[in-house]
Order: sequence, then C-alpha cells, then structure tokens
Amino acid sequence: MIRPRALLLLLLLAAAGCGDAPQPDAPPAPANEAVAVPETPPPPPAPAPVPDTARVRLETERGPIVVELDGRRAPVTTANFLAYVDQRRFDGIYFYRAARTRNAERRGFIQGGIQRSARRMLPRIAHEPTSATGLRHRDGAISMARREPGTAMGDFFITVGAMPSMDAGRDDPGFAAFGRVVEGMDTVRRILAAETVANAGRGAMKGQMIAAPVRIVSARRVE
Repeated sequence: MIRPRALLLLLLLAAAGCGDAPQPDAPPAPANEAVAVPETPPPPPAPAPVPDTARVRLETERGPIVVELDGRRAPVTTANFLAYVDQRRFDGIYFYRAARTRNAERRGFIQGGIQRSARRMLPRIAHEPTSATGLRHRDGAISMARREPGTAMGDFFITVGAMPSMDAGRDDPGFAAFGRVVEGMDTVRRILAAETVANAGRGAMKGQMIAAPVRIVSARRVE
C-alpha cells in the first residue's frame, strides 16, 4: 500500500514531468535570429558564352603569334581552346613538332600543346569537321591535333601553306580547323624551319620532333 505522503510525492513528480526518463531537448534558437537551415550547395556556374570571334596571343621564345578563333562556326573547339587559355594551362607548353612537306620544306605545319600532361588536360571534345563548319586548312589555319575523332584535348597545329588533305572528305573526318593566324606567320615559319631529330618520334611523327622545342611563355586573350 502506498502511503498518502508517498502518493502525493508521485503526483507532484508526474505533474512536473519528472516521472519519465529525461529526454534531450533541442537547443533554443538564438534570440532575434532565424533558426539555422543547412545550406544547399550553389549550382555550378554556367559556361561562359562563346564569342563569335576571339583573339589569343601566344608569346613564344621565337616571337609572338596571334590567332583569331571562329566561335560562330566552330563553337565547341573554340570554347575548348579558350578554356585552356583562361585557366593558364597553355603557359609553359611547347611547340614540339615541325612537319615539313617533302620536296617543299617551306610548307607544312607546326604542332604544340600539352602532350597529354595529366595536370593540364581537360575533357575530350566532340569533333567539328570542316564539312560542317565550312572552315578550311588554308595558310595559317589553326586546327586540333587528335587520334580518332572526338579525342582532341589540348594539342593543336598551325599550317604553313594550304593543306586541303586535312579537310573532311566523303569518307574522311579530317581535322577540326577553328581559326587562323592574323599576326606572326613569320614566327610560325621560323618554328617550322627549326632543327629536328632524325630518329625521334614514332610513326608519322618520326624525324619531325624539334631538337630544342619552342616554349610558349604565355597564352592570353587579346581584348
């Protein structure tokens, strides 16, 4: 039998909420401040619009080269090249290949880029053939180096003289031209004439690797 005094004590504890096991309370919100809500990560920034034309100045050890990119007709390739420029991924790379045409050594192309450097590379891009863009590999064209279509990243070449064999044909996807040199073809020709190593390089590149690769000190947009 519960005595009256003990019964009264139990009733007082129950009324005060002390008869159950203590429950943890949420901390009160700070006075005069809103309750904190977990932040939602901001959405990734939208890619910058591709300009109809953009100029980039390549400062090389042999002199400057200014290229004008055609963002209207080759937007994917132009956006890719500008991403490498804007992120400074082309600073310190090299022109490493001088491919001279047999029996016409003042013609050919020079090739430069990241040479598959993992710390510099951006994702591969879709191939924009000349049959779709209407661009051509004329004298001073800048175009993307690649293996198969859709594998281009950060290596490119500049032609000296017209190279129609690099344009897309009926059964040939060709290469993705996306602009042209507007200043500095004399620099391009000096690099094309650079000494190469006879036994260096593999496959089509054998004998075309420049003995002293030409450094691209910086690559910047020209306003």
